[in-house]
Amino acid sequence: MEDTSFGNKKIALALGSGSARGMAHIGVIQRLKELGIEPDIICGTSIGSVIAGCYLTGKLDHFTNWIQSLSTTQVLHYMSVSLTATGGVAHATRLIEFFINEYGNPDIEKLDTPFAAVATDLMRGREVWLQRGPLWDAVRASMAIPGILTPVAFGNSWLVDGGLVNPVPVSVCRALGADIIIGVDLNSDLIGRQKVLTDAKAPISEETIEEEESEDEELIPPEDVENDPFLGAAFSRFAASVKEAASNFRSNGTPKKPEPPGTMSVMMSAINIMQDRITRSRLAGEPADIMLWPRLGHIGLLEFSSAAEAIIEGRDAVDRMLPAIRHAFHSEGDDRLLDLPS
Repeated sequence: MEDTSFGNKKIALALGSGSARGMAHIGVIQRLKELGIEPDIICGTSIGSVIAGCYLTGKLDHFTNWIQSLSTTQVLHYMSVSLTATGGVAHATRLIEFFINEYGNPDIEKLDTPFAAVATDLMRGREVWLQRGPLWDAVRASMAIPGILTPVAFGNSWLVDGGLVNPVPVSVCRALGADIIIGVDLNSDLIGRQKVLTDAKAPISEETIEEEESEDEELIPPEDVENDPFLGAAFSRFAASVKEAASNFRSNGTPKKPEPPGTMSVMMSAINIMQDRITRSRLAGEPADIMLWPRLGHIGLLEFSSAAEAIIEGRDAVDRMLPAIRHAFHSEGDDRLLDLPS
């Protein structure tokens, strides 16, 4: 493997968890590359491992264009939502098949760049660093959001999302021999953020109505569910909850009494709080040399329709921290950034 680092100093990216907010990782990688910074080591947790996998297979540009073309309904399609799923409401089979078919499925140990995906051992409560075997198998385990995506079998145990234990895998980068670590925290401004409601209802076009009707059609229950009143009611509640979470509380702008949160909303808010607290604790003890904090608190966990916005914010997060990046590299004897404008 060719050493692309400056003066044998190894640069690592620690890409954090955050589901749809993880599209900011794309902007981070793009902007760093423009500055002449490419990682010698890359580690990812949850969506961070997904973006890392796309980058390592040389398909990040393809993924960027693809994810920005998807509607909410198409995202749910690739999530493979299923009433028969065990341990979650979706198994992401279509998504993983897409990655394998489009990007290949190389073994991690054969990649040109050292990589580790972080997952959580559900039975033992400890983190697992996946560094061998098929790339997308490791990514699937790392992204198994509890209650959303089904766990992945691992020996005699089960693996779920690595964000439960190590949301920004700085420690993994350090263990793999990194000298300069750039960490990306997607959870820095989650708590207490709400979408701002406009004071006027936006006009609804015919295209919008057709799209929403098509989304409703996607969630029509199968025949066996329709014929069973109990399953039918359960499916209706589940479908409504998924649509509410995926649209991140879409509102028509009319003031109204707050509605009780749906099941998915409660689950995702709980994950937000947990990841925020764990991230603060882990980074206090294991700080990166450079931390990037994209401002993404207004983007929901499944709001992939905001991918373009998140990518731009990832780029902006790099630019806001450029003085710190320049200082960190200069401290390691790398002056290539000194001539860049502040």
